[in-house]
Amino acid sequence: MRRRSRDAGVRRTVHQVSSWFLSYPDADLVKRLPLLMSAVEELPPSAGDATRAGLVELGEHLSGTPLPDLQRGYVELFDLSRHRAMHLSYWTDGDTRRRGEVLGRFKSAYRASGFLVQTGGELPDHLPMVLEFAAIADPVAGAALLQEYRASIELIRLELLERGSPYAGALTAVCATLPGESPADRAAARALAGPPPAESVGLEPYDPRLLPVLT
Repeated sequence: MRRRSRDAGVRRTVHQVSSWFLSYPDADLVKRLPLLMSAVEELPPSAGDATRAGLVELGEHLSGTPLPDLQRGYVELFDLSRHRAMHLSYWTDGDTRRRGEVLGRFKSAYRASGFLVQTGGELPDHLPMVLEFAAIADPVAGAALLQEYRASIELIRLELLERGSPYAGALTAVCATLPGESPADRAAARALAGPPPAESVGLEPYDPRLLPVLT
């Protein structure tokens, strides 16, 4: 029982730290970085060397880079390319009508757990938001959402690794909290998601941040 509790604590710490590290960098993040880095340093060996190393590397990048540069780099990396979009259902449902139903399911899960979140204009499937939900509101339901969208998380991880981005460390850490091994390539990661969605809405893909949050 103590081992299970300890492992659950590790997962929640990794999810909480990764939620902050993967969010748009602002003054609040900069202020919290010492506390977040302390949490990473206190992770037990059971967290794994790759998890600790990846989070330390990203934390040092965030700590050692001027905030305007962090913000510009974040937008270029995540917001200007759909290939690294952190909206989980975008990878599985694309621009289809079904995606509206999926986004509603995320919001319903949050409400059912009493999770009150400031979206900041983000959709409810934004990975940092899901990680925060898993860390502080409902670890069981949060882990289930992360596992359901494992393919999306792995594809983002592989994209970031290919670019040599320090943000890959947080994705690697999150994947390490989920059951099973991570896929080695995109084909294996896509296979986790099943067939691609049908019924495309619109002729061209567009930035998922522009989609409205469903009420």
